[in-house]
Amino acid sequence: MSGTQAIDTRFINRELSWLAFNERVLGEAADPSVPLLERVKFAAIVSSNLDEFFMVRIANLMRDADDGDTEPDLEGLTASQQLPLVRDRARAQMAALRELLEGQIRPALAAEGVRWLAWAEVPAQERARLAAFFRDTVLPVLTPLAIDVSRPFPLLASLSLNLALLLDAPDGSDAGHRLAIVQVPPGLGRLVRVTDDAKTAFVLLEDLISAHLAQLFPGQKIREVVCIRISRDADLELDDEGGRTHLEQVEREVRRRRQSDVVRLEISGTASDELTNVLAQQVDLDADDVEAVSGPLDVRFLMSIVELPGLERLRDPAMQPVDRLAGEHRDLFALLDERDVLLHHPYEAFDPVLSLVALAADDPHVLAIKQTLYRASSRSPLIASLQRAAERGKQVTVLVELTARFDEERNIQWARALESAGAHVIYGVRGYKTHAKMCLIVRRGLDGVRRYLHLGTGNYNERTARLYTDFGLMTSSHTLCTDASAVFNAITGYSDPPRLTKLVMAPTGLRRRFLKLIDRERRRAESGQPAAITAKMNSLTDGAIILALYAASGAGVRIRLNVRGICALRPGVPGLSANIDVVSVVDRFLEHARVYHFRNGGDEEVYLASADWMTRNLDRRIELMFPIESEEHRRTVLAALEAMFRDTVKSSRLGADGVYRRIRPEPGEEPFRAQQFLQDEARRVADLQKDRAGVTFQPEGPDTGR
Repeated sequence: MSGTQAIDTRFINRELSWLAFNERVLGEAADPSVPLLERVKFAAIVSSNLDEFFMVRIANLMRDADDGDTEPDLEGLTASQQLPLVRDRARAQMAALRELLEGQIRPALAAEGVRWLAWAEVPAQERARLAAFFRDTVLPVLTPLAIDVSRPFPLLASLSLNLALLLDAPDGSDAGHRLAIVQVPPGLGRLVRVTDDAKTAFVLLEDLISAHLAQLFPGQKIREVVCIRISRDADLELDDEGGRTHLEQVEREVRRRRQSDVVRLEISGTASDELTNVLAQQVDLDADDVEAVSGPLDVRFLMSIVELPGLERLRDPAMQPVDRLAGEHRDLFALLDERDVLLHHPYEAFDPVLSLVALAADDPHVLAIKQTLYRASSRSPLIASLQRAAERGKQVTVLVELTARFDEERNIQWARALESAGAHVIYGVRGYKTHAKMCLIVRRGLDGVRRYLHLGTGNYNERTARLYTDFGLMTSSHTLCTDASAVFNAITGYSDPPRLTKLVMAPTGLRRRFLKLIDRERRRAESGQPAAITAKMNSLTDGAIILALYAASGAGVRIRLNVRGICALRPGVPGLSANIDVVSVVDRFLEHARVYHFRNGGDEEVYLASADWMTRNLDRRIELMFPIESEEHRRTVLAALEAMFRDTVKSSRLGADGVYRRIRPEPGEEPFRAQQFLQDEARRVADLQKDRAGVTFQPEGPDTGR
């Protein structure tokens, strides 16, 4: 390592920690106990994750290194010092993925009658039919692009597949080979079905095109054909110059992303040195940024195989989320007037949230709806409800976060559609991402105006609500609704940071509150009182939070952390973090909920939040944390949190050496799988409620905040 900066062994490098998370996902793809198509899904996720890692994290390191930035990370490494470490591990991970695909998954699929074939393996009787398909369907879409002095190298889209060709000189001389590019059409399916005696056989579209390229270059001698794919820097660089609106800036940067710097070139492993060098020069990359790939490029096509019909036995059993409110037989407003509702997705349905907004859109007594949107689905019923509400004359205010990475274009479209319907659309807050999840409904009732609120840890996306684990709270608590109104007013208006009673907001107070809560446990422990911190999050990277946890650990606070992804904290180090345990659960559903529990001398406090313990969440995003005060709901949240630490099937423990090791049952111990337990528990509670059908629900007791 160059330079004199000392390594700070108290911390783990965030980039390497993220790669360790992706290795845990790869472990699911390699696990023979996982149903085959679920293994295929995990393999595709590993590849997609690496794509994003190159376009965001490695791109950021490359920019900083090129700019001569010597600012060290928590561990003490500069960008130029991290780059080779990160590149090498990412490449090793991709090599392990491809070895797994070719050595295990592809043969296992073939044994089940699912194959993707090289062109040479396509039965002779099928080639004529595929040739006709190429001529009639594929050839009209293709455009050969010659590259010479007058025709520069084309602007290739990030992650698009292209064929690169070397052609002989027209006179057959040794004057040099000519370069050409043919894009593999993204609008055509990557898997082209081959009809033979096998159940399901495919040839990849790029292989079909390669076999028929002579039709695109008649009279030319093709010396070499390889598949290539580039990855571009995906970061947006927003500034306040030029008087552009925030929307215009984001639109400009999304367009600029299509021309941003190339950070990786993937090329078929059969490529000659000549063609590899020519292509690297054309996209302005060093040899370190070129990756020769054995087998097909871009294995995200595996997701199409995952979705093939008729292979249910190769998947996890279908799970139908339970809807505990389905049998209430009354409107949600009346229910929320009586009691709060806590939802745990995907075990419990997201439908009540959608129903609440749809009800608000159609209810003539609803005056206003205020909503944050970070990520929504392509055909979002929630947005349809907001549009309908606005068209019916209700005051609808929607804060659309335009800079949700890779969803920018969709969010711009939603923002314009909502605006066209008559909604007031706030295009984010300059300088901050709005990551808070809240929906506030204002309704006139018999006893005056009342407000209803949904707060969550996850996005308003009904599709990911079936794939991600999250909590949501629906309430009519006067205090929480008043706080939510203040937050919306602060975001949409000119008010100072709001004075909140129960909600805690970033960037104005959340960091300070977390540090106070952690330090309170430290002081409790020092005075001999019960002290413990149990938390669940996606990532932990903030230096100040980590140091506070170390101090609490040193005072005797027992700290248990369930961190799905990046963890820069080093647990189990004597004299530093001996009382800290870190586990990670990687299973069927993406663990996404953020839960924070503080023992507080026995007067326990439980919070849900949209924020992880990351610097960006605490300082550069608008986030919300909210308390869970109902004893019943607190038990539900803590039972789910505790399950994460009981898992002996899908959990790994982070060691003091920075290595994750799978947790296994003790001899004679029954295996415990947290997600299966939570799924069974949701079903058990729903069945119990059915048995009690007809019993009138009573309010849980006086709430001074209502």
